Amino acid sequence: MYGHQNQDGDLALLHESDLDFGDPFRRHLMICRYHQKAPTSWTALTTAFLFFVICLLVGYILYGAAMHIVKVEDDFHEMQELKVRAEAADVAKSQFLATVSHEIRTPMNGILGMLALLLDTDLSSTQRDYAQTAQVCGKALIALINEVLDRAKIEAGKLELEAVPFDLRSILDDVLSLFSEKSRNKGVELAVFVSDKVPETVMGDPGRFRQIITNLVGNSVKFTERGHIFVKVHLAENTKPMVDAKAENCLNGGSDEGVVISGARQFKTLSGYEAADERNSWDSFKHIVADEESRYDASINMTVADETSQSVTLMVSVEDTGIGIPLIAQDRVFMPFMQADSSTSRNYGGTGIGLSITKCLVELMGGHITFISRPQVGSTFSFTAVFGRCKKASSRDTKKSNGEDLPSGFKGLKAIVVDAKPVRAAVTRYHLKRFGILVEVASSVKIAASAYGKNGSSCGSKIQPDIILVEKDSWLSGEDGGLSLQMLDWKQNGHVFKLPKMILLAMNITNVELEKAKAAGFADTTIMKPMRASMVGACLQQVLGIGKKRQPGKDMLNGSSVLRGLLYGKKILVVDDNIVNRRVAAGALKKFGAAVECADSGKAALKLLQLPHNFDACFMDIQMPEMDGFEATRQIRMMESQANEQINGGMEEGSAGKGEWHVPILAMTADVIHATYDECLKSGMDGYVSKPFEEENLYQAVAKFFKAKPISDS
Repeated sequence: MYGHQNQDGDLALLHESDLDFGDPFRRHLMICRYHQKAPTSWTALTTAFLFFVICLLVGYILYGAAMHIVKVEDDFHEMQELKVRAEAADVAKSQFLATVSHEIRTPMNGILGMLALLLDTDLSSTQRDYAQTAQVCGKALIALINEVLDRAKIEAGKLELEAVPFDLRSILDDVLSLFSEKSRNKGVELAVFVSDKVPETVMGDPGRFRQIITNLVGNSVKFTERGHIFVKVHLAENTKPMVDAKAENCLNGGSDEGVVISGARQFKTLSGYEAADERNSWDSFKHIVADEESRYDASINMTVADETSQSVTLMVSVEDTGIGIPLIAQDRVFMPFMQADSSTSRNYGGTGIGLSITKCLVELMGGHITFISRPQVGSTFSFTAVFGRCKKASSRDTKKSNGEDLPSGFKGLKAIVVDAKPVRAAVTRYHLKRFGILVEVASSVKIAASAYGKNGSSCGSKIQPDIILVEKDSWLSGEDGGLSLQMLDWKQNGHVFKLPKMILLAMNITNVELEKAKAAGFADTTIMKPMRASMVGACLQQVLGIGKKRQPGKDMLNGSSVLRGLLYGKKILVVDDNIVNRRVAAGALKKFGAAVECADSGKAALKLLQLPHNFDACFMDIQMPEMDGFEATRQIRMMESQANEQINGGMEEGSAGKGEWHVPILAMTADVIHATYDECLKSGMDGYVSKPFEEENLYQAVAKFFKAKPISDS
């Protein structure tokens, strides 16, 4: 139909058409052949395109899934590799800390050790002052190194707390002793108060608790130029005050009128200066003190309640009247290496790391730390800590070890505390009650004398006092005005009774004031603040003539004599590759009467400890060339094990009397990483002494193996 007839066309397009013209006898057949293709329909195009897109999407999805699986596998392998690297880096960091600690502390051990030996010799006053100054600077550097290492251990998760029974009150006394001279030179009142409800012995980490208190009190002493620093410890459940008007009246010696001091405005705080946290004022503090009095009436119920609970939560607050913290700097107080401003480091020193470490330690103890600070008024840091309750047996053992420092013989004595400031009087009352002394409070000497001149006193007391302790400020500037005690009417029922011993309490006292006090009838001995149990006991012994008389501030001599009783006559081997460290360790041990022999390597120690030997103990350095302390200890234990097997198997008469071989080996190193202590125990060592070791650390390590022997003074 289209095109030439003989021209080849597309046979697929051949079309036969039957036409019906209405005549059944006529049949027409028309064949049409197209020379060109017919146009493609849009439906076919759309269908084909959609099919192509679907295939493309399915292919992309399958490809993406395959690539994702491959990537996940690659990431997994990469994470495993990074984990191995991180673990290796953590181990390397711990090793680096151990190495740095050892390398820095080793020369410092030599410096401090030699200074300690130098101070034991005869020196002029100038030479002794120079040596003591160098020793103080060295200890400050050691403290800074320890802070940096503590921070690193906290970040690495290596810091662990121990759980041993300890006397919390004794630790607080030690911290006060540490800052007593500095606070006294500044004229700052430093005091501590512990509630009677706080157990005498608790389970926890005494070293870390001491570190927290030392950091907080040290900051307060650093930034306080007048007023007071007050450390208060009580149960966390006693934060809400309880009103007891009757007990309040008795504790205050009558009414609040005795607290008012003439002159400038005075606040009812420890020193009379305003404090940042009003919750620690007398209005709140008196309820805690009043609750102490009611505790005696319910002592049986308290004992039963204490036995049911396995832990105790303590609230500790450190209040000062220093410069305070600026408002803009209070948000970053607990951030490491941060201080209030750039001038703080120049004026007061420090690195700004102490509070961040304190916060971490408090959180490890299951508590939290907060603070309230007002510029030019002061700061109050408060924290809670959870401690375990000690069993009766371990509590008795701890009391025995701590009770040796507290003099006995005061139980049942009666005393009056004369102080116009009720918080300060409560602190004095707390220290006296630790010795079993019955204490009453009066606001002036006249009130105390009149109270005991009558049978009905303001507190309803009818007892005759054995001692009267008078605050110097209340005696000189208060109502008494330096009144002579002989002029007072010390009569009871019309009869003059024996004048009680009068003791003056003072933070600082001049020679003129001391002579005036003696002329007024006070004892020659003055109790100097801050008050600590050992110092108060020694002063009372000297005044009353009870027990052994000791001079205040000589407590370390008692500890030295005990350590000498442990080490006297013992033969000890000191193993260290550093000649300075050997001289320091040998000098420290010879000081307490030990016979010392030194070795410069682990191999030399093995030769000296070949069985049989006559050494009583061995102090072994850890990091030494050729053979370190761990390997030397393992070989020593192997020799002893073989010898013990022969003794037990052979049943020889001569060797049976010797008993089993086991020489105590104490690790002696500047490395303070906790993992090192675990390695010491695994290698067979018996203990651990960190360099530079002091008398207290040395005593704790040696007391496990030796028994004290009485040493006669010669």
